[in-house]
Amino acid sequence: MKVLLINGSPHKEGNTNIALEEVAKALNADGVETEIYWIGVHPIPGCIACYKCYQTGVCVFNTGAYADLYEKIQHADGYVIGSPVYYAGPAGSLCALLDRLFYSAGRFMAYKPAAAVSVCRRGGSVASFDRLNKYFTINNMPIVSSQYWNVVYGRDQGEALQDAEGLQTMRTLGHNMAWLLKAIHIADAPAHPAPEPRIPTNFIR
Repeated sequence: MKVLLINGSPHKEGNTNIALEEVAKALNADGVETEIYWIGVHPIPGCIACYKCYQTGVCVFNTGAYADLYEKIQHADGYVIGSPVYYAGPAGSLCALLDRLFYSAGRFMAYKPAAAVSVCRRGGSVASFDRLNKYFTINNMPIVSSQYWNVVYGRDQGEALQDAEGLQTMRTLGHNMAWLLKAIHIADAPAHPAPEPRIPTNFIR
């Protein structure tokens, strides 16, 4: 079993990475393989609603972090997405990436456990946490919980190491995800529910 952790911060070794590493350590201790993927600092285009991915199954901007993650998500059993808080929300580059990834490749992630992690100086953490969770709740993905909201505090690099409760929350999250993954993968686990044919209802006709 493998969990893919996505670092949506522009700082590769910043506080978001510290939080994700704590989750990864707990997963590793429980026998789950992990990979932390940093989305980098290069510009990431947002969705342009061209709907080409409906025809091809892949976004027309099939480069960079998107292309990397398009491949990696197919081989993961669970996901953790971490982001710093910008104006009470996740980093814009991360959201631009996730909008395209979930729209074009959500089929690879459906029914797999996922969790969000937000890192902030002081406020906006819960709003950011909620925003990331929305990607999972619209894609048939079980959300893994912890002992508290998945939030770690810290502004300057390394300050997250001082948030003892936040780091404990990350460890609990990792252990809970490992437990759920093992429960899902036991030999007699049932297949996921068969989806009904989609019924789109538009309010403007």
